[in-house]
Amino acid sequence: MPGSVTIGHIETAAMVEHTDAERLAVLLDELGHLLAMDGPNRLTDEQVAALCAGRAQQRSELAHWCRGLAAQLHEKH
Repeated sequence: MPGSVTIGHIETAAMVEHTDAERLAVLLDELGHLLAMDGPNRLTDEQVAALCAGRAQQRSELAHWCRGLAAQLHEKH
């Protein structure tokens, strides 16, 4: 499908339409910003823990992952 993005591992994949990929990229980029920034709008440690489903995760690593995936989605469409 033109303008779509495939997300997933080799054994399972999800197709995301162009407009949804754009929206997801913006969301991930903003999430990365809210993770990395200082100030009152920064995500709290409790919010970060909830995003990580209780697994230990470095805030900076999660921010980097979000922004990296957003960049890949922007490239694909």
